[in-house]
Amino acid sequence: MNIIETNLQDVVLLETDVHGDHRGFFTESYTKEKFMEAGLTNEFIQDNHSLSVEPGVLRGMHYQTNTKAQTKLVRVTSGAIYDVLVDMREGSPTYGKWEGYILSEFNHRQLLVPKGFAHGFCTITDNVNVQYKVDEVYSPEHDAGIAYDDPDIGIIWPMTNVILSDKDKKHPKLKDAKHDFVWKGDKK
Repeated sequence: MNIIETNLQDVVLLETDVHGDHRGFFTESYTKEKFMEAGLTNEFIQDNHSLSVEPGVLRGMHYQTNTKAQTKLVRVTSGAIYDVLVDMREGSPTYGKWEGYILSEFNHRQLLVPKGFAHGFCTITDNVNVQYKVDEVYSPEHDAGIAYDDPDIGIIWPMTNVILSDKDKKHPKLKDAKHDFVWKGDKK
């Protein structure tokens, strides 16, 4: 497994070994022992799956507040997305910063989204299947989000005409969002 550091503190991209031939490919997308050996010790307890049928579907920017904050391990099994994270941890060297990554069925990359990050993605192909593991169950009482177009953050999305849910149209700016995340210092 290849772990790629990013510019956001504590966020990594993962590349598992992919074995392919004329028939297709095989990969172990998650092996607890290999993840533990790499220092990724999250105990995932639920798998989620979403389908977005057209390009330009934007889902985000979501998070759950403490005590139900989630770490996510995100991958795309068909199609491609532009996946974006915003650091919401007070005191972090990357607080309020964002970064985007292409995840697709072809690059087989996975993104580890730590607790304390808002997460969202925009589909860039038809019929996108996104699957992700979480280490905490969904809690409606802790469900929250920030505006995908917050000018103070300045996320540059791959499309200007995006398709949003009613809920995602109403998220506040980061400076007005309810959150209680605090950076716990460099883990390295």
